[in-house]
Amino acid sequence: MDTPGMLSCDDELRNWPSGEAEARAVQDRLRRHVRLDEAGPPTDFDGTVVGVDVAYDDARDVVAAAAVALDARSFTVVDEATAVGRVSFPYVPGLLAFREIPTVVEALARLARTPDLVICDGYGRAHPRRFGLASHLGVLTGLPTIGVAKNPFTFRFEAPGPERGATAPLLDGPEDAAEEVGRALRTQESVKPVFVSVGHRIGLDRACAHTLRLAPEYRLPETTRAADALCRRALAGIRTPRWPGTAP
Repeated sequence: MDTPGMLSCDDELRNWPSGEAEARAVQDRLRRHVRLDEAGPPTDFDGTVVGVDVAYDDARDVVAAAAVALDARSFTVVDEATAVGRVSFPYVPGLLAFREIPTVVEALARLARTPDLVICDGYGRAHPRRFGLASHLGVLTGLPTIGVAKNPFTFRFEAPGPERGATAPLLDGPEDAAEEVGRALRTQESVKPVFVSVGHRIGLDRACAHTLRLAPEYRLPETTRAADALCRRALAGIRTPRWPGTAP
């Protein structure tokens, strides 16, 4: 594998793609920077875990991002931030990160502390080009990231057992050479699983363990629930913005 060079998040954001072909080329270029050789923070670490999420108003061309930091042991909210921006990319399956990341990065930068772990509402390696939102955000920020999605995208899996903590591999490729790109994880007994994939600087076993620990009562991790609620509140409070170059 090639040794990745240094990346500049600012440079990547300044040169944000505007079309599908260019965006796919960015994914292919940045994918080699994903670190898969680190276990990630232990599940009992003393620090902060941050959930990020976005809410859209396409009619007004607005996206609101939220970053909510929880104490990793108590799940108490210790910091939160929001950012509002213009939707930076059209809706294209497999390229959703390009709609979200600029505003998410801004929200993360407004936190008073650096996250020890970031949970994204989306995919990491469970992506057609193995470079979903969690991987993209992780590579740009250098932070350990996990993707926790509500559905399996285009991949196949057998239903995990009904008990909390049961898992089943999320597979891609032919039956005789299938690749495990993530796992279906049952966070609550007999409740629909979530789909966990590695983003950056964490292993799949530990990513699943963190996700399960962060979901003591509900299907989704507390990080995702908190960030979802905050970005929706932020979106609801936005007056119709006037972007540069638009008519008043």
